[in-house]
Amino acid sequence: MRLVDYLDKGASLGPDAPCLTTDGRTSTYAEVVALSGRVAAALARRGVEPGDKVAILSANDPIAFTCVFGISRAGAVWCPINPRNEVAENRELLDLFECGTLIFQEHFAPLVAQLRLEKLTTLVCLDGYVDGALTWDEFLTEGDVNRPADDDLAMIVGTGGTTGRPKGVMLTGANLEAMTALTLMSYPFEGRPTYLALAPLTHAAGVLCFPVLSLGGEIVVMRDPDVGEFLANIEKHQVTHTFLPPTLIYMILDHPALVTADLRSLQCFWYGAAPMSATRLAEALERIGPMGQLFGQTEAPMMISTLAPRDHFRPDGSVATERLSSAGRPSPLVTVGIMAEDGALLRRGERGEIVVRGSLVMRGYYRNPQATAAASAHGWHHTGDIGYLDEDNVLFIVDRAKDMVITGGFNVYSTEVEQAVLAHPAVQDCAVIGLPDEKWGERVTAVVQLKRGQTLDPSELRAFVKQRIGSVKTPKQVEIWPDLPRSKVGKILKNEIKSTFATG
Repeated sequence: MRLVDYLDKGASLGPDAPCLTTDGRTSTYAEVVALSGRVAAALARRGVEPGDKVAILSANDPIAFTCVFGISRAGAVWCPINPRNEVAENRELLDLFECGTLIFQEHFAPLVAQLRLEKLTTLVCLDGYVDGALTWDEFLTEGDVNRPADDDLAMIVGTGGTTGRPKGVMLTGANLEAMTALTLMSYPFEGRPTYLALAPLTHAAGVLCFPVLSLGGEIVVMRDPDVGEFLANIEKHQVTHTFLPPTLIYMILDHPALVTADLRSLQCFWYGAAPMSATRLAEALERIGPMGQLFGQTEAPMMISTLAPRDHFRPDGSVATERLSSAGRPSPLVTVGIMAEDGALLRRGERGEIVVRGSLVMRGYYRNPQATAAASAHGWHHTGDIGYLDEDNVLFIVDRAKDMVITGGFNVYSTEVEQAVLAHPAVQDCAVIGLPDEKWGERVTAVVQLKRGQTLDPSELRAFVKQRIGSVKTPKQVEIWPDLPRSKVGKILKNEIKSTFATG
């Protein structure tokens, strides 16, 4: 399936049904289909051919999201651009992807001014006037275009800019079809779903719209990340499904509006994109409702393993605490292995790199055969995550390979230390890193954000952690910061934390 096929499938179930809702205004499936056709015709008029790359630079916006389907209908390839990236990285991505067209919001005009490249011949402003760019009305063309793409390539997503030159992950229609099928078979869906999108539609929140659209569901788009409004919207729109990273879930748990919020309509509240505190997850199960974990990465989107709402509990109804720190079980249609450095697959319980096979895995990195070959060594896709499978085939992720701390000759997995730190009632969030140390090689360092109104002595936190995981893994240094640097999807940016220490 092409991306636009999910929209058209939903429209076939009822063209007058609500499709996209924002700021109190709802567009029906028929209206969104018609606008996507006009976008496709406008792209064709501007010389966009099947297989050409079209970039979108936007915050959450229903018109920008409709452009995704217009790009697909024109047979072109969608390239989402993250406004939180450094300018140099986005310039490099646009050049790498060979984008000729950029659709953007007026808010990002200063950034666009720094991104202009010789190959970027068509600029389109969605919601205002920017010198050198077409206005939305100037761009739009009456008519409809429904052209097949040159091949199955659906989108190219930039990744890896923090660890070297950015790479473009090629995701095909078959990849996203596998992801959609796995979503529909792994989580509860009853009736026409209503999905609340607060997290950026250019990331996990966006691709989770495709299974919802295939069922004729409604997408409620939030422009701004307001937690109180998020809770109000669940009740107002009778939301059945939503997704947030752990950082925002912690904010919900600490928000006073949660006490009176009516969340009974929820069928599945997805969490992912970063490890979640088992302590806070247990709290979320009690206070929010049916939580559903997903584990994946850009190269194998979303559904490498899953933990459905029912799997958080034992048959007797009690919380399965032993699973709360896991990533669930490998999903159907995906084979997961644990691999040693020499390519040998390890037995249950042994720790190594998590590797994956199946139609979920990307085609490769765009114009980067060396990186593609490295990521697919020994015939498996290499995730870069360290983990193990237990005797019940439950997957546990213990760390990113690059985040493991080697201190005094011992391997310390940052996520294990983070789980212990997050169990303290005063801690809102934390990141554990390794810093150079003359005695230990690296010293385990915890950078902590406290809950509002809380105070905590670092020595008290160290004693708390030591009691749980022992002295070797206990942070030798604890820093308390008012906030932690995060990506647009809520991931803590450990590289920025390390850079802060490096610059004093």
